[in-house]
Amino acid sequence: MPNIKVIIPAYNEEESIPLVIKDVPSIVNEIIVVSNNSTDNTEINAKNAGATVLTENRKGYGYACLKGMDYISKQVKTPDIIVFLDGDYSDYPEELTKIIQPILEENIDFVVGARVKELREEGSMTTPQIFGNWLATNLMKLFFKSTFTDLGPFRAIKYSSLLGLNMEDKTYGWTVEMQLKALKQKLRYREIPVNYRNRIGVSKVSGTIKGAIFAGIKILGWIFKYSFKK
Repeated sequence: MPNIKVIIPAYNEEESIPLVIKDVPSIVNEIIVVSNNSTDNTEINAKNAGATVLTENRKGYGYACLKGMDYISKQVKTPDIIVFLDGDYSDYPEELTKIIQPILEENIDFVVGARVKELREEGSMTTPQIFGNWLATNLMKLFFKSTFTDLGPFRAIKYSSLLGLNMEDKTYGWTVEMQLKALKQKLRYREIPVNYRNRIGVSKVSGTIKGAIFAGIKILGWIFKYSFKK
């Protein structure tokens, strides 16, 4: 059986985090919740639900993901697959088995869960999110002949491939950085359509004008950086 670890960045997700953990399939070896400076009961609820809980006081999605990776790097047994999943219950954790299937059966390196329109609950993605995804993925198609259609947070990657990406973004650009570096390194990748629902609570990124603007700047910055990088 493959050794699978799940990393869930979470900022004030006390209501949703137990539901996310409960729905993660039992094939997963460890669920790691990284509390990103939460001020509510996220950490307590995650522990009670059976997750390993880490704290990262520097705010930023990338900071939380890197904290989880650092923790894993110190373990004796190296995992085979790392899955990233949001803590707001907008993803369907039970679809993890579908996300990892191409890695296990087709030797794919990297899989992104694509939030396709026909599987999205109405209102689950804001207009800025939809436009940002369209713009970013079309620019990747233009510059790198990519087939990505989404920057979805629900994703799985071989641990060895993840280490090879040398991830560095600390905030909003984490997902697009991963996809751009996967393209640059010619990783074998695949998109799998996934269901997507309205999150529990208010989004810290797309739910605010400031968050949406900064996320957009970060995403476009990474794309243009890699477009002109030799």
